[in-house]
Amino acid sequence: MLLPLHRLFYFALAMVLLMSFPTGPITQSLPAAEADDATQVDVWIGTSSRKPSQGIYHCFLDASNGKLTEPELVAEISGPGFLALHPEQHHLYAVGKLKGVPSVVAYRITKDGQNSGLQFDNALPIGDGTAAHLAVDPTGQMLLTAQYGGGSVAAFSLRPDGSLKAATKLIKHEGGSRAVPGRQDSPHAHWVGFAPDNRFAFVPDLGLDKVMIYRIDPENAKMVFHGHGEVPAGGGPRHMKFHPNGKSIYVLNELALTVTVFDYDADKGKMIAKQTIPTIEPELLKKELFKSASEIRVHPNGKFVYSANRGHDTITAFKVNENDGLLSVIEVEPVRGATPRNFNLDPSGRWLLAAGQDSHTLASFAVDQETGELTYNRSNVTAPSAICVLFQHE
Repeated sequence: MLLPLHRLFYFALAMVLLMSFPTGPITQSLPAAEADDATQVDVWIGTSSRKPSQGIYHCFLDASNGKLTEPELVAEISGPGFLALHPEQHHLYAVGKLKGVPSVVAYRITKDGQNSGLQFDNALPIGDGTAAHLAVDPTGQMLLTAQYGGGSVAAFSLRPDGSLKAATKLIKHEGGSRAVPGRQDSPHAHWVGFAPDNRFAFVPDLGLDKVMIYRIDPENAKMVFHGHGEVPAGGGPRHMKFHPNGKSIYVLNELALTVTVFDYDADKGKMIAKQTIPTIEPELLKKELFKSASEIRVHPNGKFVYSANRGHDTITAFKVNENDGLLSVIEVEPVRGATPRNFNLDPSGRWLLAAGQDSHTLASFAVDQETGELTYNRSNVTAPSAICVLFQHE
């Protein structure tokens, strides 16, 4: 039977009103201040033993605008130069001195609302002097340290909870290239890191003009010598990074202020040098009383490489040839600080933070995603004797 016209009208009106109300729980948008919390990226800062530093510092980078909060002390320790994160982001590791003993230290990362902190977990003595660098393998089972003074690399096992378990291996390098007297008379291991497939570890040795390659066993935290890559005599290899494609390696030479580009054979664990390019043209360094290359980074998109020049106090931006990985200079940008011993790119690749060791500063730069050029962001905060910048990934 058909309903009268007026009843059809009221029925339709009731359905419209019913459809206008939510059927599930009512949700509310976050206040603007809370929504902005998602843009805050943790930045951990390692420092030298020089005053006014007191240990490890922490600040936030606002990923929406590149601005930094003022760093705060989160762990007191002498000279926690370089830092490393566990792959699962629950532990931070440092190398420094505890009660005068050169050690590797594990801290548990704590979160309290919008604050981040560190809680001491445990520590182990290194056994061959103070370490210049450290790294954790991608599986979180093995930690390596490089001792500059001792010319050695040390291996440590990690427990499943991220704490340090035991020292498992200490390998001392031998010899010296002697190309630069006083700097290369003996071995000086300066950096440690792992291949993308986690089969090999790499240790650039400034004194040998070589990158030592070790085959690793992460489960047992063991390593054996495998081979080496070689830079030009007097280069003084300091740090290195892989291209995201795993086919190219970029080694920064501290003494010569150059970058050596290697092809990498992942199956054989072999490095083949094919280019060495200056970070700064030699004539621009003639008036510098001190000159030394310090850090190298590869942009997440693989299009650019950056290196830092102490004394000249600049960062050199390179363009990567997409066909062969070779480099060409884009620009040289002042760091707005003194002695850039370290810098880093945030996980998005949009921001670069440069640490000035002697100016006690941390400066922010915007990274052009198409050209690789840097633009000073006018955010420059106090970071006592900063020598390591480490971002915490989500």
